[in-house]
Parts: sequence; C-alpha cells; structure tokens
Amino acid sequence: MSIEPGPPSGEKTSPFGFRDVEAGEKVRLVRGVFDSVASRYDLMNDLMSAGVHRLWKDATASRLNPQPGETILDCAGGTGDMARRYRDMAERARARRGGTPARIMVLDYNEEMIRAGIERGDDEGLEWLVGDAMALPLPDASVDAYSISFGIRNVADVPKALSEARRVLKPGGRFLCLEFSTPSAAAIRKAYDLFSFKVIPVLGEKVTGDRESYQYLVESIRRFPDQQRFAAMIRDAGFSQVGFTSFSGGIAALHTGRA
Repeated sequence: MSIEPGPPSGEKTSPFGFRDVEAGEKVRLVRGVFDSVASRYDLMNDLMSAGVHRLWKDATASRLNPQPGETILDCAGGTGDMARRYRDMAERARARRGGTPARIMVLDYNEEMIRAGIERGDDEGLEWLVGDAMALPLPDASVDAYSISFGIRNVADVPKALSEARRVLKPGGRFLCLEFSTPSAAAIRKAYDLFSFKVIPVLGEKVTGDRESYQYLVESIRRFPDQQRFAAMIRDAGFSQVGFTSFSGGIAALHTGRA
C-alpha cells in the first residue's frame, strides 16, 4: 500500500538539519536520506550507539506491553525493529493465557526502508505499509497502541503527525514516542556534541558512503525540542497522562500519553 502525500498546505517551513526548508521540500529531502542509508541503517544504529539503542527499544516495548488481540501501529517503523519486539512480546503473552494474535502494522514513508525490513526476514505476523505519518491510512479510533521511534523529528509537520496519532487511537489508547533528546548535564551534552559532529558523519561515510545524510541526522537531533517542550506539544495534540522517561542521561527519551 503506497500513499503519496502532497506537501502540507501554505508556505510553512520545517527544519531540515540546521536550515529551514518548505515543508514539502523536507518530505522529499528526508526520503532521499533514507533511500540512501536503508540497507545499512540497522548496522549504523548499532555502531552509533554501541548497541545501547537496543536497551532503549527494549524498555519502550516493555512500556507498551503488547497484548494478544491488540492492534498496534509502529509508525516510521522502518525495518521493523520495534515491530518484531511487539510481536514477540504479544506472542509470549498469548502462549501464557491464549487469545488471538496481535495485529502489528509497520508503516513507513520510505519504501526502501520497508524493503530492507522485509529482506531481513523473520517478518511473520507483521503487516508492512508505505504511508505518511501526517495522513495515516487508517480509520479513526482503530488502534490500541501507536509508537514512533526515532522518526518524529523527520516529519515535516510534527503537530499534524501527533494529531493523526491521536485520531487513530481508540479511547484510552497508548501513545509512545522514543526519540533523541537533550542531555541534562552540561558535561554529557559537551561529550555528546563532540561525538555526534566529529564521529557520526565520518562513520556514516565509511559504512554507507553517505556523510551528508548522517550530518543531517545529527543536526536534526540538535533542533528537536527538549523533553519538556515536546511533552507540551503532545498535550496540545489532545493526549492525557503525558509523561517522559529520559535514557542515558537524556540522550534519548521515551514520551508517553493516552488518547
């Protein structure tokens, strides 16, 4: 299923790294970034974080707590890293007490990322969709849980994506967003900046042959709202019980809410 969104209406701009571009142009630029890095995306995640991203993702999956019979949407789900966790946890719960399998949907705007996920194998029980976080191809109040991991900062219109998440969730449905954030301690921020700007683009060039895409990814992290400001945006989208948990001193944060 492929959905090609038009650019958001008006002349609204959106951050693309350290520069601002028209929102529709960001959609095209981000697509180019992930077209370029899709085949090495998972490997780069391990190298950039020394594997720590796996612990953040495990904590996110435990917090979502997938259950048999639920419908779960992993938005910007890329290669299905989170979706596989959700499926496996739901299946373990089903083995203990029965019930029907959970429906796990992986949605990503970038077809190359979806293709890389399918080529990984081990995708039994996963549904793959090519679609737009700002115009989800799902009915109102149709999913029990919505997650987005390291994807919200790549969306051209973050409030619109949050509104769409709120729309498709059932009343009381769970919202989870795992994203890079702002370290609380000045020493951690300084060390993280040094590593991010001096090491990650060089690593990206060596592993994927694409330095510019990883330069963008580093810059996009720096421009994303900190924990408190993003929590306020989630509340503004109509969510209740909004909160966040910082990981690794604030390098990443898990934001949660209820529809």
